[in-house]
Amino acid sequence: MTLDDLRSKSLAVTEPLAALAEGAGASPNLISLLSMIFALAAGAFYYFSAGDATLLGLAALMVLLNSAFDAVDGALARRTGRAEPKGDFLDHVIDRYADMAILVGIILAGYVSEAWGIFAVMGVLLTSYLGTQAQALQLGRLYGGIMGRADRLILILAATVANALYPGELGGLSILGWAVILITVASHVTALQRILLIWRRL
Repeated sequence: MTLDDLRSKSLAVTEPLAALAEGAGASPNLISLLSMIFALAAGAFYYFSAGDATLLGLAALMVLLNSAFDAVDGALARRTGRAEPKGDFLDHVIDRYADMAILVGIILAGYVSEAWGIFAVMGVLLTSYLGTQAQALQLGRLYGGIMGRADRLILILAATVANALYPGELGGLSILGWAVILITVASHVTALQRILLIWRRL
């Protein structure tokens, strides 16, 4: 089970935040766009963070805000009766840009080799593609596998904080570097799981 499977149980957190956003007059699309801005900021902080614990801390904060706003946009859309295909489409597009901004910032900062970085990007994009491809095949949105987006963001957030507290290397890599490798392997395993699951359902 991935953290994405627990979306229905996160209402205790997202509903009050959605209520605040509604009271402020924010639209779901605005919340989605703000989540992308936080992700872009996270990528920039990661890129310049080598050897700077303060910038890593700011990167972690931006990842946290991206995650929070990404969870709230859907809750706000449902709360205000504005859940529609355009909003869902925009949310998926923004999520992919956010994923790449965060991941590429980490890779270009040198926390992991470019080779591992390329495979990480491939795994993350393929996993997300298969989730929406299942929906396109009328099988419903697919969140299965050992690592979904929520798991990935929690791992990056935890590894970023740990790396800021302990900037040294373990076995030749920083904690954040090992996190990217774990994401790479888990994403490709998740992609394979989703391929097999979709194939069986078809």
